[in-house]
Amino acid sequence: MTTLFTTAEVRNAVELLASRSLIRLVTEIDDNGAIPPRRLAATLPDLASHELRRATETARTHGLVRAAPGTGLVLTDSGSELADLYDAAARWSRRHAYPPRVCEFSNRVRYVLDLLTPSLAAENADSLARLSAARLPSAEAEASLARPRTLLIEWLTGNPQATRLSEPEQAA
Repeated sequence: MTTLFTTAEVRNAVELLASRSLIRLVTEIDDNGAIPPRRLAATLPDLASHELRRATETARTHGLVRAAPGTGLVLTDSGSELADLYDAAARWSRRHAYPPRVCEFSNRVRYVLDLLTPSLAAENADSLARLSAARLPSAEAEASLARPRTLLIEWLTGNPQATRLSEPEQAA
């Protein structure tokens, strides 16, 4: 896969995708199904109301969730693909004990996304090899990182809006 992005596009996308509240929302729906709107706070009690509101707005804006009549928030195809990326990243992180400290699912995902970031920018296309020599625990870890990287590239290619910085809405 040869699609590469600018450094700014990659930075924008990782900032969006590595949001703890977005990761929690997407994976909760992926793991347990639709969340009725009035049950969001009870379903995700570790998120403050402003975090939950922002995650929901972000997920809707980027086409990751939609409101299904009678059930609540459900993942779109794009949201399901993102959940697969999150699972692959966390699985890689656990399998390779990277980072070596114990951390929660969303931190594992963020760590892997941060690890992949330099290799996705066109001007840094060879950086995964440099990174692996310095930071990855083994050649096997580097080889298996290809799966999350491929999923990330495929997701970004199918969702180019995620690479553009969203401007906050101005009050009228």
